[in-house]
Amino acid sequence: MTIFLRILLAAGMACAVLAPPGHIVAADAKSLDIVFVSPGKTGEVYWDMVAQTMQAAGRKLDAHVEVLTSERNYRIMQELGFGVVARADKPDFLILSNEESAAVPILEAAEAAGVKTLLLSNTLIGEDAKRLGPPRSKLTTWLGDITTDLQTAGARMANALIATARAEKWQSPDGKIHILGIGGDEITPASIARNAGLKLAVDAAPDVVVDRMLYANWTQSEAEQVTANYLGWAARKEIRPAGVWAGNDPMALGALRAITAAGLLPGRNIEVVGLNWSEEALREIRAGRLLLSDGGHFLLGGWSIVLLRDYADGCDFADASPRVEARTSAITRDNLASVGDLIKTRAFDRIDFTRFRAKAGRCGRYDFSLDALITSLSRPDGAGE
Repeated sequence: MTIFLRILLAAGMACAVLAPPGHIVAADAKSLDIVFVSPGKTGEVYWDMVAQTMQAAGRKLDAHVEVLTSERNYRIMQELGFGVVARADKPDFLILSNEESAAVPILEAAEAAGVKTLLLSNTLIGEDAKRLGPPRSKLTTWLGDITTDLQTAGARMANALIATARAEKWQSPDGKIHILGIGGDEITPASIARNAGLKLAVDAAPDVVVDRMLYANWTQSEAEQVTANYLGWAARKEIRPAGVWAGNDPMALGALRAITAAGLLPGRNIEVVGLNWSEEALREIRAGRLLLSDGGHFLLGGWSIVLLRDYADGCDFADASPRVEARTSAITRDNLASVGDLIKTRAFDRIDFTRFRAKAGRCGRYDFSLDALITSLSRPDGAGE
């Protein structure tokens, strides 16, 4: 055997050892430099978890993820984004979220600078979507989106409230089931989709009425106040409130506080649903006070790194579609044990993100389901010992 053949054989064996079986890995695969401009505030649970799953995936997939925080200020988000694309040493990829439709100028600056971008959670809507079209058309460096089907999540949450109210016979004297809806805002795509899901479910239920659709800016304190106001109004009108649909967990927790202050018993004579899979919400589910928390969409952070790793290694997710949609799932008392500890400890390094990469010949086809997540988890340290 010649020295040249021995070198080739050794290289092939090394690749076989390093590459997960069945996955596409480029011959010149390199460590990736990725920047995520988070729209959230420092300490904001959801966006912190998005960033943490990104960094956990990066550790598994040879990618360094730098996180910059916008503090819920779209001007800061744009300044940070412009700063990244203006760097002399540009990242391989920039991840943005189109909160308050603020990502478009950054996308355009990234196009001029040749920086590849991915939109996470919130994509382009309205006039921006009409003007720029889909990913990779007018903006060729905008690679695509990764989002979740939040309309289905919103409908699933509402249907759970409705089913419980019907089973418990929580109708008002008018024979209707009365619900309060609390949305995050009226302009963010993720909020619009959740709210549309609530409407979809209620429109299909002639025995259900949403008395009020109020907005609490995603916060616990504002949700507590609007819920207290609603309960006072309902008492004056002799309406029996059956449930509160809240667009995220902090607002659901605020609703719980107002309900308890009003002398009602959440989980006993009224139900509340939220969305986020937050640790606090899971505690309330365990206690029987919160019916469910839909979500898992913070894992979009980890899934985005999977997409970009595959793309960099020559397996383009756009082979299926530049728009990747992951499903959310509801956590209830029935399945809480399977993921509750993962969320409580935020031990996202337990997730084997390599298992989610696209298989050879199936680029762009991903299973980001709750079942796949559960089977990918390593046991907590010391479990079973």
